[in-house]
Amino acid sequence: MDGYFYFLKFVLTLLMAVLIIPVTMQIFARYIDFIPRYIWTEELARFCFIWIVLIGAMIALRENEHFTVDLLPTPKTNQGKALSLMFVDLMTFIMAFIFVVWGWPLVKFGLLQTSEMAELPMVFIYIAWPLTGVTWILFLIERTVDHIKLFRSIVT
Repeated sequence: MDGYFYFLKFVLTLLMAVLIIPVTMQIFARYIDFIPRYIWTEELARFCFIWIVLIGAMIALRENEHFTVDLLPTPKTNQGKALSLMFVDLMTFIMAFIFVVWGWPLVKFGLLQTSEMAELPMVFIYIAWPLTGVTWILFLIERTVDHIKLFRSIVT
C-alpha cells in the first residue's frame, strides 16, 4: 500500500505542476494582446482540478486528515474510541461503495463522450470517481485492520 500511496502523492504533485501551465496561459492571454487565447486551457485546468481534488481526498483518507464532524458523544473509554473510529470507517466505506457503484455507469457513459474543446475522452475524467472509491476501500481496509488490533489490545 505504501508504494501506491507514494504514487498518488507523485501524481498529485505532477497534476499541480500541470495545472499551473494552463492557468498561467489564461492569465497572460487576458492581459497581453499578442499571446493567443487558447480555449483548451480552461478545460485542461478543470480536468486537472477534478483529479487533484479526488486524489487529495484519497491521500487525506490514508493520512487520516479528513475533516470530522462530531455527531456522536465523545467516547470516554479507549474501547469506545476504537469502536467510534470503526463506526466512522464504516460510514466512509458506505460512501466509497457509492462512489464505485454509481461511478461505474458514469465511466460507461464517458466511453461514448469527448470533451468539447480538447476532444479528450471523458472516460479519463469519469474514471476518477470509481477509482477514488476503490482506493478509499483499500485504505479503509488497511485502517480497519489497525483499529481492530487496537480494540483487541484494549480488550485483552
